[in-house]
Amino acid sequence: MHTELKMTEDGSHTLFVPEIDECYHSSHGAIQESRHIFIEAGLKQCPKQEMRVLEIGFGTGLNAFLTLLEAEGSGKQIQYTTLEKYPVEIEKAIQLNYSDEIAPDKKQIFEQLHTSPWNEEIQLTPFFTLKKIEVDFTDAVFDAQFDVVYFDAFSPEKQPEMWSKELFEMIFSHCNPGAILTTYCAKGMVRRALQDAGFKVERLPGPPGKREILRGLRV
Repeated sequence: MHTELKMTEDGSHTLFVPEIDECYHSSHGAIQESRHIFIEAGLKQCPKQEMRVLEIGFGTGLNAFLTLLEAEGSGKQIQYTTLEKYPVEIEKAIQLNYSDEIAPDKKQIFEQLHTSPWNEEIQLTPFFTLKKIEVDFTDAVFDAQFDVVYFDAFSPEKQPEMWSKELFEMIFSHCNPGAILTTYCAKGMVRRALQDAGFKVERLPGPPGKREILRGLRV
């Protein structure tokens, strides 16, 4: 999938996909969006010291990088599984300025997120294990139960098949009790699909430029 490097309002990069006329992140700020939705509203709300995180949509690797840094800072042990059908070209990925903006001393680790092999579990730090799976989410099969889910697919307008009740039911069945799912999309049809799949859903204030986000809980 062809992508173009773009700058967002908080000074961090995103990638634009001309084929579907959509960016990987908010134009208001990639880093602040990911932190708000997936780290603050999701990861940090899980009380476990050892947890499994599932990400739907590896994309630029920003969510994984922020999670790795949070694991390092908190001492939590995180096993991170991420799915991606269209991996970003490594040459394009290493141009992204996330490590420059967040943790300049971790640039090599950020690049390893992209250069590490697919479909293998890799210990990147003493606190963070990565498994990238190159697969269409609609064909994914899981062999684990998860504590936190980042649902970061392209929008329902661009990928409607990714936001169905059936796929949310599949995720729900692989969530531990108390698991947390967060997503940037607050559309009514997504909220209803999550509820129909079994999640208790709440609306939360969104990051700059976005009024609301959704968080689902497996009660």
